[in-house]
Amino acid sequence: MKKPEKVIVISGPTATGKTALGVELCLRIGGEVISADSMQLYRGLNIGTAKATEEEMRGVPHHMLDVAEPDEDFSVSRWVDMAADCAGKIFAHGRIPVIVGGTGLYIDSLLSGRSFASADMDGALRARLSSEYDEQGGDAFRERLRRVDPRRAELLHPADKKRLVRAMEVYLLTGETITAHDERTKALPPRWPSSRFALSFANRQALYARIDARVDQMLAIGLFGEVEQLMRERKISPESSSMQAIGYKEAVEYLEGRCTAAEAAERIKLASRRYSKRQLTWLRRDAGLEWILWDSAPDPCAGALRVIQTLKHSNFFNF
Repeated sequence: MKKPEKVIVISGPTATGKTALGVELCLRIGGEVISADSMQLYRGLNIGTAKATEEEMRGVPHHMLDVAEPDEDFSVSRWVDMAADCAGKIFAHGRIPVIVGGTGLYIDSLLSGRSFASADMDGALRARLSSEYDEQGGDAFRERLRRVDPRRAELLHPADKKRLVRAMEVYLLTGETITAHDERTKALPPRWPSSRFALSFANRQALYARIDARVDQMLAIGLFGEVEQLMRERKISPESSSMQAIGYKEAVEYLEGRCTAAEAAERIKLASRRYSKRQLTWLRRDAGLEWILWDSAPDPCAGALRVIQTLKHSNFFNF
Protein backbone atom coordinates (compact mmCIF):
# COMPACT_ATOMS: atom_id res chain seq x y z
CA MET A 1 0.00 0.00 0.00
CA LYS A 2 1.40 3.39 -1.03
CA LYS A 3 2.27 5.65 1.90
CA PRO A 4 0.59 9.08 1.95
CA GLU A 5 2.79 12.02 0.95
CA LYS A 6 3.53 13.41 4.39
CA VAL A 7 6.79 14.57 5.93
CA ILE A 8 8.34 14.61 9.38
CA VAL A 9 10.54 17.45 10.60
CA ILE A 10 13.24 17.22 13.27
CA SER A 11 14.48 20.72 14.08
CA GLY A 12 16.05 22.55 17.01
CA PRO A 13 19.06 24.67 17.87
CA THR A 14 22.62 23.57 17.26
CA ALA A 15 24.07 20.65 19.25
CA THR A 16 20.74 19.15 20.35
CA GLY A 17 21.13 15.73 18.72
CA LYS A 18 19.03 16.24 15.58
CA THR A 19 21.26 14.11 13.34
CA ALA A 20 21.30 11.08 15.62
CA LEU A 21 17.56 11.22 16.29
CA GLY A 22 16.81 11.63 12.58
CA VAL A 23 18.86 8.55 11.72
CA GLU A 24 17.30 6.48 14.50
CA LEU A 25 13.81 7.49 13.42
CA CYS A 26 14.50 6.68 9.75
CA LEU A 27 15.77 3.22 10.68
CA ARG A 28 12.54 2.52 12.56
CA ILE A 29 9.98 3.90 10.08
CA GLY A 30 11.63 3.48 6.66
CA GLY A 31 12.64 7.08 6.16
CA GLU A 32 15.35 9.04 4.39
CA VAL A 33 16.93 12.25 5.65
CA ILE A 34 16.72 15.58 3.83
CA SER A 35 19.29 17.85 5.47
CA ALA A 36 18.03 21.36 6.18
CA ASP A 37 21.32 23.00 7.05
CA SER A 38 22.47 26.01 5.04
CA MET A 39 26.16 25.14 5.46
CA GLN A 40 26.20 21.34 5.29
CA LEU A 41 25.24 21.65 1.63
CA TYR A 42 28.81 22.83 0.85
CA ARG A 43 31.46 20.27 -0.10
CA GLY A 44 34.46 20.33 2.19
CA LEU A 45 32.70 22.00 5.13
CA ASN A 46 32.53 18.93 7.33
CA ILE A 47 33.97 19.43 10.80
CA GLY A 48 32.67 22.92 11.48
CA THR A 49 29.15 22.07 10.29
CA ALA A 50 28.98 18.77 12.23
CA LYS A 51 28.11 17.01 8.99
CA ALA A 52 27.13 13.38 9.52
CA THR A 53 29.84 10.84 8.75
CA GLU A 54 29.13 7.57 6.94
CA GLU A 55 29.33 5.81 10.30
CA GLU A 56 26.81 8.19 11.85
CA MET A 57 24.42 7.80 8.89
CA ARG A 58 24.20 4.03 9.62
CA GLY A 59 23.13 3.29 6.06
CA VAL A 60 20.27 5.82 6.01
CA PRO A 61 20.27 7.84 2.75
CA HIS A 62 21.00 11.52 3.33
CA HIS A 63 20.01 14.15 0.77
CA MET A 64 21.09 17.79 0.31
CA LEU A 65 24.59 17.25 1.66
CA ASP A 66 27.61 18.26 -0.48
CA VAL A 67 25.51 19.67 -3.31
CA ALA A 68 27.49 22.90 -3.85
CA GLU A 69 31.08 24.10 -4.02
CA PRO A 70 32.14 26.33 -1.13
CA ASP A 71 32.68 29.32 -3.40
CA GLU A 72 29.06 29.21 -4.67
CA ASP A 73 26.21 31.37 -3.45
CA PHE A 74 23.22 29.19 -2.65
CA SER A 75 19.76 30.75 -2.41
CA VAL A 76 16.80 29.57 -0.37
CA SER A 77 14.75 29.16 -3.55
CA ARG A 78 17.40 26.91 -5.09
CA TRP A 79 17.53 24.79 -1.94
CA VAL A 80 13.73 24.47 -1.87
CA ASP A 81 13.59 23.35 -5.50
CA MET A 82 16.25 20.70 -4.94
CA ALA A 83 14.88 19.50 -1.58
CA ALA A 84 11.34 19.22 -3.00
CA ASP A 85 12.72 17.10 -5.84
CA CYS A 86 14.45 14.85 -3.29
CA ALA A 87 11.20 14.46 -1.36
CA GLY A 88 9.36 13.52 -4.54
CA LYS A 89 11.85 10.74 -5.24
CA ILE A 90 11.63 9.49 -1.65
CA PHE A 91 7.82 9.34 -1.91
CA ALA A 92 8.13 7.49 -5.23
CA HIS A 93 10.22 4.82 -3.50
CA GLY A 94 7.53 4.33 -0.88
CA ARG A 95 9.60 5.87 1.90
CA ILE A 96 9.15 8.83 4.25
CA PRO A 97 11.10 12.10 3.99
CA VAL A 98 12.47 13.19 7.36
CA ILE A 99 13.66 16.79 7.20
CA VAL A 100 16.46 17.28 9.71
CA GLY A 101 18.23 20.55 10.44
CA GLY A 102 18.38 23.89 12.15
CA THR A 103 17.94 26.35 9.29
CA GLY A 104 14.38 27.41 10.02
CA LEU A 105 13.97 29.58 6.93
CA TYR A 106 14.77 26.61 4.68
CA ILE A 107 12.34 24.32 6.46
CA ASP A 108 9.48 26.81 6.56
CA SER A 109 9.97 27.74 2.90
CA LEU A 110 9.95 24.08 1.83
CA LEU A 111 6.84 23.20 3.80
CA SER A 112 4.85 26.29 2.87
CA GLY A 113 5.17 26.10 -0.89
CA ARG A 114 5.19 29.90 -0.99
CA SER A 115 6.82 31.93 -3.74
CA PHE A 116 9.99 33.98 -3.35
CA ALA A 117 10.32 37.72 -3.61
CA SER A 118 11.70 38.91 -6.94
CA ALA A 119 15.22 40.36 -7.03
CA ASP A 120 17.26 42.69 -9.18
CA MET A 121 18.49 40.66 -12.14
CA ASP A 122 21.08 43.10 -13.48
CA GLY A 123 22.99 43.14 -10.22
CA ALA A 124 23.63 46.89 -10.15
CA LEU A 125 21.68 47.60 -6.99
CA ARG A 126 23.03 44.49 -5.30
CA ALA A 127 26.60 45.53 -6.08
CA ARG A 128 26.00 48.97 -4.62
CA LEU A 129 24.42 47.57 -1.46
CA SER A 130 27.25 45.07 -1.13
CA SER A 131 29.77 47.91 -1.21
CA GLU A 132 27.75 49.85 1.33
CA TYR A 133 27.71 46.80 3.62
CA ASP A 134 31.51 46.62 3.39
CA GLU A 135 31.86 50.33 4.13
CA GLN A 136 29.36 50.48 6.98
CA GLY A 137 29.98 47.08 8.58
CA GLY A 138 27.48 44.35 9.40
CA ASP A 139 26.07 45.89 12.58
CA ALA A 140 25.37 49.26 10.94
CA PHE A 141 23.88 47.68 7.83
CA ARG A 142 21.60 45.45 9.90
CA GLU A 143 20.49 48.52 11.86
CA ARG A 144 19.65 50.17 8.55
CA LEU A 145 17.53 47.16 7.59
CA ARG A 146 15.93 47.20 11.03
CA ARG A 147 14.45 50.64 10.29
CA VAL A 148 12.40 49.22 7.39
CA ASP A 149 12.08 45.51 8.26
CA PRO A 150 12.73 44.98 11.99
CA ARG A 151 11.49 41.39 12.03
CA ARG A 152 13.84 40.19 9.30
CA ALA A 153 16.75 42.17 10.77
CA GLU A 154 16.22 40.45 14.12
CA LEU A 155 16.54 37.02 12.49
CA LEU A 156 19.76 37.79 10.59
CA HIS A 157 23.29 37.86 11.98
CA PRO A 158 25.35 40.97 11.17
CA ALA A 159 27.84 38.71 9.35
CA ASP A 160 25.13 37.32 7.06
CA LYS A 161 25.98 39.79 4.31
CA LYS A 162 24.17 37.96 1.52
CA ARG A 163 20.75 37.88 3.21
CA LEU A 164 21.03 41.37 4.69
CA VAL A 165 21.85 42.79 1.27
CA ARG A 166 19.06 40.81 -0.39
CA ALA A 167 16.48 41.94 2.18
CA MET A 168 17.38 45.58 1.60
CA GLU A 169 17.50 45.03 -2.17
CA VAL A 170 13.99 43.58 -2.30
CA TYR A 171 12.61 46.46 -0.23
CA LEU A 172 14.22 49.13 -2.41
CA LEU A 173 13.08 47.44 -5.63
CA THR A 174 9.52 46.55 -4.69
CA GLY A 175 8.60 48.77 -1.75
CA GLU A 176 7.62 45.60 0.11
CA THR A 177 9.75 43.94 2.77
CA ILE A 178 10.58 40.26 2.63
CA THR A 179 8.68 39.89 5.91
CA ALA A 180 5.56 41.44 4.36
CA HIS A 181 5.94 39.23 1.29
CA ASP A 182 6.15 36.13 3.46
CA GLU A 183 3.10 37.20 5.47
CA ARG A 184 1.12 37.81 2.28
CA THR A 185 1.91 34.39 0.86
CA LYS A 186 1.19 32.46 4.05
CA ALA A 187 -2.35 31.85 2.82
CA LEU A 188 -1.02 29.42 0.22
CA PRO A 189 -1.75 25.77 1.02
CA PRO A 190 1.20 23.81 2.44
CA ARG A 191 3.26 21.68 0.07
CA TRP A 192 2.62 18.55 2.17
CA PRO A 193 1.10 17.74 5.56
CA SER A 194 3.86 17.70 8.16
CA SER A 195 4.43 16.59 11.73
CA ARG A 196 7.07 18.82 13.29
CA PHE A 197 9.31 18.21 16.29
CA ALA A 198 11.91 20.45 17.92
CA LEU A 199 14.72 19.36 20.21
CA SER A 200 16.26 21.37 23.02
CA PHE A 201 17.27 21.10 26.66
CA ALA A 202 15.10 21.73 29.70
CA ASN A 203 17.92 23.87 31.11
CA ARG A 204 19.51 26.55 28.91
CA GLN A 205 22.88 26.08 30.62
CA ALA A 206 22.86 22.41 29.62
CA LEU A 207 22.46 23.51 26.00
CA TYR A 208 25.35 25.95 26.31
CA ALA A 209 27.56 23.31 27.91
CA ARG A 210 26.76 20.95 25.05
CA ILE A 211 27.62 23.65 22.51
CA ASP A 212 30.95 24.40 24.21
CA ALA A 213 31.84 20.72 24.32
CA ARG A 214 31.01 20.33 20.63
CA VAL A 215 33.28 23.26 19.72
CA ASP A 216 36.11 21.72 21.74
CA GLN A 217 35.60 18.45 19.87
CA MET A 218 35.60 20.20 16.48
CA LEU A 219 38.88 21.88 17.29
CA ALA A 220 40.37 18.63 18.56
CA ILE A 221 39.63 16.78 15.32
CA GLY A 222 40.99 19.51 13.06
CA LEU A 223 38.65 22.44 12.35
CA PHE A 224 41.52 24.87 11.79
CA GLY A 225 43.19 22.42 9.42
CA GLU A 226 39.97 22.00 7.45
CA VAL A 227 39.67 25.76 6.98
CA GLU A 228 43.33 26.10 6.05
CA GLN A 229 42.92 23.43 3.37
CA LEU A 230 39.86 25.18 1.94
CA MET A 231 41.71 28.48 1.72
CA ARG A 232 45.16 27.37 0.59
CA GLU A 233 44.55 24.24 -1.45
CA ARG A 234 41.09 24.93 -2.86
CA LYS A 235 41.60 28.71 -3.01
CA ILE A 236 38.30 29.51 -1.31
CA SER A 237 38.07 33.21 -0.53
CA PRO A 238 37.49 34.25 3.10
CA GLU A 239 34.76 36.52 1.68
CA SER A 240 32.71 33.64 0.24
CA SER A 241 29.34 32.81 1.81
CA SER A 242 30.58 29.48 3.13
CA MET A 243 33.45 31.13 5.01
CA GLN A 244 30.97 33.31 6.89
CA ALA A 245 29.64 30.26 8.74
CA ILE A 246 30.19 30.09 12.47
CA GLY A 247 33.49 28.35 13.13
CA TYR A 248 34.89 29.14 9.70
CA LYS A 249 34.88 32.92 10.07
CA GLU A 250 36.67 32.68 13.41
CA ALA A 251 39.12 30.10 12.08
CA VAL A 252 40.02 32.49 9.25
CA GLU A 253 40.74 35.20 11.82
CA TYR A 254 43.11 32.83 13.63
CA LEU A 255 44.83 31.64 10.45
CA GLU A 256 45.34 35.23 9.33
CA GLY A 257 46.94 36.08 12.67
CA ARG A 258 44.17 38.36 13.90
CA CYS A 259 43.57 36.38 17.08
CA THR A 260 45.00 33.46 19.03
CA ALA A 261 43.67 29.91 18.83
CA ALA A 262 42.16 30.28 22.30
CA GLU A 263 40.46 33.53 21.33
CA ALA A 264 39.06 31.94 18.17
CA ALA A 265 37.68 29.04 20.21
CA GLU A 266 35.90 31.40 22.61
CA ARG A 267 34.50 33.43 19.71
CA ILE A 268 33.10 30.27 18.10
CA LYS A 269 31.47 29.25 21.37
CA LEU A 270 29.94 32.69 21.89
CA ALA A 271 28.69 32.92 18.30
CA SER A 272 27.22 29.41 18.55
CA ARG A 273 25.38 30.21 21.78
CA ARG A 274 23.97 33.38 20.25
CA TYR A 275 22.92 31.46 17.15
CA SER A 276 21.10 28.90 19.29
CA LYS A 277 19.09 31.72 20.87
CA ARG A 278 18.07 33.00 17.42
CA GLN A 279 17.11 29.46 16.38
CA LEU A 280 14.91 29.10 19.46
CA THR A 281 13.28 32.46 18.75
CA TRP A 282 12.46 31.32 15.22
CA LEU A 283 11.08 27.96 16.36
CA ARG A 284 8.85 29.40 19.07
CA ARG A 285 6.80 31.15 16.39
CA ASP A 286 5.43 27.73 15.37
CA ALA A 287 2.58 26.77 17.66
CA GLY A 288 2.36 23.37 15.95
CA LEU A 289 5.76 22.13 17.13
CA GLU A 290 6.05 19.16 19.46
CA TRP A 291 9.00 19.86 21.77
CA ILE A 292 11.33 17.16 23.06
CA LEU A 293 13.44 18.50 25.92
CA TRP A 294 16.53 16.61 27.07
CA ASP A 295 17.84 16.71 30.63
CA SER A 296 21.63 16.48 30.30
CA ALA A 297 22.24 14.69 26.99
CA PRO A 298 20.27 13.67 23.87
CA ASP A 299 18.77 10.18 23.83
CA PRO A 300 18.11 9.26 20.17
CA CYS A 301 16.32 5.99 20.93
CA ALA A 302 13.96 7.55 23.47
CA GLY A 303 13.40 10.50 21.15
CA ALA A 304 12.56 8.28 18.18
CA LEU A 305 10.06 6.32 20.27
CA ARG A 306 8.50 9.58 21.42
CA VAL A 307 8.11 10.74 17.81
CA ILE A 308 6.59 7.43 16.70
CA GLN A 309 4.14 7.42 19.62
CA THR A 310 3.05 10.95 18.75
CA LEU A 311 2.58 10.05 15.08
CA LYS A 312 0.49 7.01 15.98
CA HIS A 313 -1.59 8.87 18.56
CA SER A 314 -2.40 11.65 16.09
CA ASN A 315 -3.06 9.16 13.26
CA PHE A 316 -0.55 11.07 11.16
CA PHE A 317 0.93 7.73 10.09
CA ASN A 318 -0.40 4.23 10.61
CA PHE A 319 2.73 2.17 11.04
